[in-house]
Amino acid sequence: MSGSEAETLFERIIGGEIPADVVYQDATTFAFRDIRAQARVHVLVVPRKRYRNVAELAAGDPQLLSDVIATARKVAELEGILESGYRVVFNTDGDAGQTVFHVHAHVLGGEPLGLFGAPEQD
Repeated sequence: MSGSEAETLFERIIGGEIPADVVYQDATTFAFRDIRAQARVHVLVVPRKRYRNVAELAAGDPQLLSDVIATARKVAELEGILESGYRVVFNTDGDAGQTVFHVHAHVLGGEPLGLFGAPEQD
């Protein structure tokens, strides 16, 4: 585990201390609905072991990163968006919008998704 020893919000959710709408879980990952959904389907996939961000996870445990991606696919299947298409997003640090520093993948879909990045300027 990296960073602060204090538990993250996600560790508290995984531990059952904070309720969540769980979509899927296995030995290495935990997936639950985002309470601030940005699409019809918006599920967070979190590795049970904490890494700060996706770059740290890739360097520290490539197999666990693979597990997170496999769980994202499983979520898409369970949510009925595997065939229509879905997006997997990792935000890394503040400028990207990461607010919980326990790596997590956003699985978004269930409707046509717009472009992403900075909003267009008039």
